[in-house]
Amino acid sequence: MAREQDPNMLGSEDLAASSAPPQQDAERPIAAIERPPVSWREFLAVGGIVLLADYTLFWGHGYAGCGAFFVFASTLLFAGMPSPRYSRHVWVCSGMMILVTAKLLWCGSPLAVFFGAALVVAIAMSAKGKTPFVLGLIVYASQTIQAGCLGIEHYFRSLTRLSPNIPRGNWLNIALPAVTVATFGGLFILANPDLATAFGDGFDWFVNNLSRLLFDRLPTPLEFVFWAAVGWVTIGLLRPVAIAAIDEEDEDYVLATTAHENAPLYFPFRNMLIMVIGLFAIYLVFEFSTLWFREFPRGFHYSGYAHQGAAWLTVALALATVILSLVFRGSVWCDPRLPRLRKLAWAWSLENVLLALAVYNRLFIYVGFNGMTRMRIIGVLGITAVLVGFIVVLLKIAHNRSFGWLIRRQLLTLSVSVYVFALTPLDTIVVRYNVHRILDGDLAPSVQISVHPINSEGVALLRPLLNCSNKTISEGIAAMLADREEHAIDRAIVQQRDGWTAYQIADTWLLNELKSHRSEWARFRDPIAREKALDAFQKYVYQWY
Repeated sequence: MAREQDPNMLGSEDLAASSAPPQQDAERPIAAIERPPVSWREFLAVGGIVLLADYTLFWGHGYAGCGAFFVFASTLLFAGMPSPRYSRHVWVCSGMMILVTAKLLWCGSPLAVFFGAALVVAIAMSAKGKTPFVLGLIVYASQTIQAGCLGIEHYFRSLTRLSPNIPRGNWLNIALPAVTVATFGGLFILANPDLATAFGDGFDWFVNNLSRLLFDRLPTPLEFVFWAAVGWVTIGLLRPVAIAAIDEEDEDYVLATTAHENAPLYFPFRNMLIMVIGLFAIYLVFEFSTLWFREFPRGFHYSGYAHQGAAWLTVALALATVILSLVFRGSVWCDPRLPRLRKLAWAWSLENVLLALAVYNRLFIYVGFNGMTRMRIIGVLGITAVLVGFIVVLLKIAHNRSFGWLIRRQLLTLSVSVYVFALTPLDTIVVRYNVHRILDGDLAPSVQISVHPINSEGVALLRPLLNCSNKTISEGIAAMLADREEHAIDRAIVQQRDGWTAYQIADTWLLNELKSHRSEWARFRDPIAREKALDAFQKYVYQWY
């Protein structure tokens, strides 16, 4: 009778055999396991992106070229990616890319260019099956230096496999017929003088034009460096080496142990929350009693209360976010008194929401005083981002999320806020609001038209002010539009010279609008009259600065 072997009593030979890796995997090269094979599709993607970057960026002159590069480079990256994944992140990032490209074509900005470049990296990262959180995106972008070097080496070793496999000796199957046909064809041409002359003229034309094209378009040393850099980064995006380290699924939940343990900082945290709840309650009563539902006297310090004060209250809300993040972590999760601490956090959170409303109120007090500006829109977006970040902290507390989860979501909140700001037509909003206020009889917002620059998407919206009842304002706007018409014409000449990469839809639209209504400010074509009207306008509106 065979003796049954106890699985817990294995010999040394059995243990070694069970722990050894499979022989097949041990004999396979590491590069073959970690790196997918190179295909012609991948080579074409890299070459296409290099040529695209050369045409739209190196020789480009504006935002339209950047927008075209981002869209087509993202498409080529995805097409050349070894085994790409069609995840929802790819579709989200692609939609964001389309919006950025539209902004670059309409009225571009350096911030939109930054987001276009970041979204190219995000799409490449998403195609690898990874969520493009901000920290992971930075890691993925930074690893392209090393990954590009290893990828280039791998490409060179793969060229022999991708080259056509023509057996030795069989090259004559192609070369001999080709040489024979070329020889007899040349003899037939030489036998006919007219044909020989026409062929010679055509050949000379081809050689001359080809040489002229090559010499006129001969790459500069800097262009070679640019090609190498773009190719290097592209290969790094296609073949990342740190993809295993870019993983956001690292303990998103805090697992509370079954053994409850008192947190050493529970009482300091509890006392702190009680104190700040009392302090916030007192301050909110003061805030609502002094700045809500009242008429402000002449000489009220609008800048101090509604500008600087709103900024400090935003800092207070951001600090409250940080404090709550630091309180609910570590040993606090295992404390049996955690529900009491949570109740205090909810009470303080309600006060922080009221504080955010107070900041909004201060900002709109300032807007009501002398109109809308770009910075006031930034203030509204900023306090909104801080408020959303505070809500994210509350979700962390309610669902026992980890600190790493919080950091990723907070950075995502910040990035989305800046992205929304980059796409927002600021001057369209600012000018429409101020023009509406002025035409309703409130002349104070006219100071914002005088002291702040206005881009192409906002200038044409000033034309209704030509009918303003205040003559100083109407003539100042007419002089301003006459001046902008001249600048628009000069800009159109420069864009036509630079080519389509410098094209901006907003500039073309503005020029057409100004040309079609130029008779309304014809009297200010004279530079002296124009300067006089602008000077009088600026001095008049400065009373509301």
